[in-house]
Amino acid sequence: MKYISFTFNPIQENCYLIWDEQTLEAAIVDCGAWNRQEEQSLAGCIEAHGLKMKYALQTHAHFDHTFGLPFIHRTYGLRPVMHCNEADTYRQMPGMAAQFGLNIGGGMPPIERLMNDGDEVSLGQTAIRFIHTPGHTPGSSSLYIPDAQLLFSGDTLFQGSIGRSDLPGGDFEAELDSIRNKLFSLPEETVVLCGHGPSTTIGEEKLHNYYV
Repeated sequence: MKYISFTFNPIQENCYLIWDEQTLEAAIVDCGAWNRQEEQSLAGCIEAHGLKMKYALQTHAHFDHTFGLPFIHRTYGLRPVMHCNEADTYRQMPGMAAQFGLNIGGGMPPIERLMNDGDEVSLGQTAIRFIHTPGHTPGSSSLYIPDAQLLFSGDTLFQGSIGRSDLPGGDFEAELDSIRNKLFSLPEETVVLCGHGPSTTIGEEKLHNYYV
């Protein structure tokens, strides 16, 4: 499994392009591309590697993680795949963005598929598992690739920190429970690719994360 990270939009969100090296089947995790330059950066990378776009995967549906969904829907026909408890957040997201003075251009594509805890999608022979990790939002999920020992944690777990739980739908105790009982049960060498900021590992966060 290969991946490339991009830092997009005014909120400095991490978007990830991931693909299977054998089949070149690919997915975008949390497409936050905000303007034409960022869209072209993402599209250029997809073209350069000859990727076959299969999924738009969402750890959650806040606007900074979904700005680019209209673009990848128009360009690649992708519609978002997210946890079933995140559908309401997705529907409310354009209004939330407007409260911050931000406009979602082009309309949001309909949801492709709603997932439950433990459901998987695949790129080639590589499985990507949805781990429901509520707390930041009701349907926040971390995307785990056991074969590659990679975890896309969205805004649940950061290097030395955790995601905000004071936004609508947030729950501080649920977030701590998600981290302690779901994410910290993963192998310590698992690389955590966060929704903002640098990457870390499960082992590092178990030892040094102040919040948990």
